[in-house]
Amino acid sequence: MDKEANKLSDEDNIIDQRRSIEVFQPAGSENAVNKNKWMALPEIITCIDDPNHPTKEVVEDNNSDMMVDRRAEWGQAMGGDGIKNSNSSERFALDSSTRTSDQELNNGAFPRVSQELKDALATLQQTFVVSDATKPDCPIMYASSGFFSMTGYSSKEVIGRNCRFLQGQDTDRNEVSKIRNAVKTSTSYCGRLLNYKKDGTPFWNLLTVTPIKDENGKAIKFIGMQVEVSKYTEGINDKALRPNGLPKSLIRYDARQKEKALVSITEVVQTVKHPRSQTHDHILPQSTQMDSTSTASATQTPQFNSIGDLSHLSYHESDNKPRKSSRISLLGLKGRSLSSAGRHEQQPIVEPEVLMTKDLERSDSWGRAERERDIRQGIDLATTLERIEKNFVITDPRIPDNPIIFASDSFLELTEFTREEILGRNCRFLQGPETDQATVSKIRDAIRDQREITVQLINYTKSGKKFWNLFHLQPMRDQKGELQYFIGVQLDGSDHLEPLRSRLSERTELQSAKLVKATAENVDGAVRELPDANLRPEDLWAIHSQPVFPRPHKRDSSSWIAIQKITTSGEKIGLHHFKPIRPLGAGDTGSVHLVELKGTGELFAMKAMEKSVMLNRNKVHRACIEREIISLLDHPFLPTLYTSFQTPTHVCLITDFCSGGELFALLDKQPMKIFKEESARFYAAEVVIGLEYLHCLGIIYRDLKPENVLIQKDGHIVLTDFDLSFMTSCKPQIIKQLLSKNRRSRSQPPPIFVAEPSTQSNSFVGTEEYIAPEIITGAGHTSAIDWWALGIFLYEMIYGRTPFRGKNRQKTFSNILHKDLTFPSSIPVSLAARQLMNALLNRDPAIRIGSSSGANEIKQHPFFRGINWPLIRCMNPPQLDAPLQLIGKDPKAKDVQWEDEGVLVHSMELF
Repeated sequence: MDKEANKLSDEDNIIDQRRSIEVFQPAGSENAVNKNKWMALPEIITCIDDPNHPTKEVVEDNNSDMMVDRRAEWGQAMGGDGIKNSNSSERFALDSSTRTSDQELNNGAFPRVSQELKDALATLQQTFVVSDATKPDCPIMYASSGFFSMTGYSSKEVIGRNCRFLQGQDTDRNEVSKIRNAVKTSTSYCGRLLNYKKDGTPFWNLLTVTPIKDENGKAIKFIGMQVEVSKYTEGINDKALRPNGLPKSLIRYDARQKEKALVSITEVVQTVKHPRSQTHDHILPQSTQMDSTSTASATQTPQFNSIGDLSHLSYHESDNKPRKSSRISLLGLKGRSLSSAGRHEQQPIVEPEVLMTKDLERSDSWGRAERERDIRQGIDLATTLERIEKNFVITDPRIPDNPIIFASDSFLELTEFTREEILGRNCRFLQGPETDQATVSKIRDAIRDQREITVQLINYTKSGKKFWNLFHLQPMRDQKGELQYFIGVQLDGSDHLEPLRSRLSERTELQSAKLVKATAENVDGAVRELPDANLRPEDLWAIHSQPVFPRPHKRDSSSWIAIQKITTSGEKIGLHHFKPIRPLGAGDTGSVHLVELKGTGELFAMKAMEKSVMLNRNKVHRACIEREIISLLDHPFLPTLYTSFQTPTHVCLITDFCSGGELFALLDKQPMKIFKEESARFYAAEVVIGLEYLHCLGIIYRDLKPENVLIQKDGHIVLTDFDLSFMTSCKPQIIKQLLSKNRRSRSQPPPIFVAEPSTQSNSFVGTEEYIAPEIITGAGHTSAIDWWALGIFLYEMIYGRTPFRGKNRQKTFSNILHKDLTFPSSIPVSLAARQLMNALLNRDPAIRIGSSSGANEIKQHPFFRGINWPLIRCMNPPQLDAPLQLIGKDPKAKDVQWEDEGVLVHSMELF
C-alpha cells in the first residue's frame, strides 16, 4: 500500500509539472514590467512553442539526430583578465538562423510556466535557466533575474532561445561536446567554460546542467545553473603541471566549486518538482518557518535526479530502492531483546527547555522526503589551509623562479588579482615605481639563505593603488629539515602610517609583526596536512603499497590466516587475488565491492579509489589518512585492515565485510523509519565505545551518521569510512573520582581513564546535517564534535529525521547555529533520552557532555542505565520490528571479472 501510494503521489507531482505549462497571450511588456519591477524582466517564463510559428531551425533541419545534437549546445562562462574579447553582436548575428525573430516572439502564442512555479522559482537566489527538453532546440522557458544581471541580455534576447549564444571564439569546444552529449543522453554535466556577456566581456562560468524527468524517465526540462568563478578559479592553469607531473596549484578549486554546485542545483531541482512546497516555505512567518524546518521542510531531502539513478551500482540490473544510501541497502539480522533493567527507576529533574516538545503533523513534504531521500555524502568544503582568512601565499622554491602555488582568498581581495593571474608567477608583480629596491634585495637574500624576514615596503594592487605592506617571509621545512615551501604573509598597514616617517611606528610594527608571524605558523601547520606538492604522482600512494601486519585480537581469525598464506610465501597481494562478487555501493572517495579471496571462500569488503579522481578533488591526503588510521585499529566495533595495494589507476583497501549492511538501511526498513528507544540505546552505546577507542588513539572521527555504521553478522556494529577523520596526538589522563556523600561504603571509587585528542583542526568537513556549530563558524574543533554528532545520530534513530535539517544547506547551517532543539510529542521518548540529546547538542563545545572527561561522562548518563559496558560485546542485539536477513554471495549471480566494463569504477561521480 505504501509503495502504491508513493507511486500515485509521484505521478501526481509529474502531472502537476506537466500541467504547469499552458498557452497564453503575453501581456504588453510595459504592463509586465510594472507588475514585477524587482525582476529583470517578468515574461522570462515564456517560450516558443506555437506549431503555427515554428523556429527556422526546425523547418530547415529535418534530421532528428542533428536536432538532438543541436539541442545540447548549451554554454555559459566567466571571464578573467588577459582573455580575448569577442564581439557579442557578431556572435548573436551568426546564431540568428537558429532562432525566431523578435517579431515572431512578440506576435506568437507561447507556452507558459505556471504562476505557482514562477513564484517558487523567484524565491531562489541561484542564477539559472529552465529549458524545455521536449522541444528540438531546448528553448529557454524561464531565466532567473540573476541570469539577466550576469549576462547583460534582456528577456527578448533570451526567452525561447538556446543558451549557445553565450559561447564565443575561445569557448572550449570539448566542453561544449560534453554538454551536448549530456543533453542527448538526458544525464548531468558540471564543468567550467569560457562564456561571453552581451558587451563581449569574457567570464569563467561554472555551468551545471541536470534533467527533470517524467515517470517514464524521459527528460521534460533541463535546468542550467551558472556560477561566475572568474575571481577564484585556476582558469587556464587547471591543466598546467609542475615538472614532477602534479598540478601547478596546491588546491584544485574547480573541484571545490563543483561540490558546492551539487548542493545548490539540488534546491532548484526540488523547486521545479515541488513548487507548492517551496512557495509555502518561503511565505511562512519567520518563527513558523523555523519550526517548519525542524518538521516538514527539515526532513525534506532533495533528490538529485541526474545521479539518483543508481543502476550503475550494480554490475547488472538493480532494483529501485525506496530510500537511497551511499551504499546498496544491505539487509540486517534477527536478534533478541536488550535488557532494559532499571528503566523504571526514578529519573533526574531536567531544565524546562529539555522537556520542549511540539505537536508536529506529518505533512506532505515530510512524506515526500521519506520517498526522496538523497545520498547524504560527506562534504569536504575546505582544508584548514583554505579557512585561514589572512593575506598569504605559498611558493615552491624547488621550481625555477619560486612560483606561487597557493594564494588565499583574502590575498586576492587585497591585491585585486584573480587566482588565474597569480598561480605560477613570482611575487614581484606587486612591485611598482615607489617600491624600495633595497628592501626587495633583503627579501631576495633571505630567500637565498632560506631564512625568515619581516620588512615594510610599498606594493601595488592590480588597479595601481599603493598599499603599505608589512611582509613576513617564512621558510617551511619537512621532517628531514629540507626546504619545502616559502610562506609569504602580507598585512596592509596603510591606515597606520606615521605622517612624517611614512612608515609604521615601531610599536605598530612590533604588534603587526607578531600577527603576521602567528599567521605564518598557522599556515605552516595547515599545509602539513596536505601531501608534498613536489612528490611525483606515483609517490603520493606509497602508503598503500606498505605491508599490513595482524593486530593481536584478530590475528587467529580465518580471514587473517587466509591472507597470511599468501604473504608468508613472499607473494605480494594484488587485485588479481580477489574475485568481484557484487557492488556494495559508493562513498565520497570511492566505490565499495564485495570480494572473495580466490581459493579460500573468505569474503572481504574492498574499497577502490580512482587516483585521478582523488587528485582532481583534493582527496589524496584524505585517502592516505584513511589508510593510516585503519591500519592502527584493533577493536570489535572498528574495521580491520588486512591488506592494501594499488593498480595503475586505483588504490584499494581490503577490510571486513559486514553482511548486515548499513544501519541507515536497517532504520529505513522499520515500519515508521525509527527504532524503539531500547534499540537506539544499544546502537548508540556501541558507537560510544567505538568513538572512545578512536579518541584514545588521537583520532577525531568527524563523519558519524547511520550510513557509516555497519552491522556485523552477529548484530553488533562497526564504524567505517575514515577519509574525513583527523589524526593527532593524544594525552592520556588518570582522574580520581570524588567519594560520593550518598555512598554507604567508604571505599574509594576506581579512577577514570580519559584520553582525548589534544590538537584542534579547522577543516570544513562532515555531513551536512551532522556538522557541529564550531565547524561552521570556523572556530576550530576538537573531539567534542563527535559527541555533537552522537546527539544527532541518537535523535535520527529515535525520531526518524535529524533535528536541524533545512530545505537547503544554508538553512541547515543556520538552524544548527540558532534554532532551538525540540522533540516531537507524537513519538513518546523518555526524559533521560531527551536529556542526553540536549546535553550532547549543546552549542558550546566547552560544556558539551563528553568534552571534559570523554566517553566516561556519557556512559554514566541515566539513559545508558542497564548497559553492561565491559561486556557489551556479549549482549544480544535488539529485536527489531522488521527483522532482516544477512546478505552474501548470490549462487545465481553471473561471474564477472575486473576487466569487464563498469566493474572497477568510481561509481559515484559528483555529476
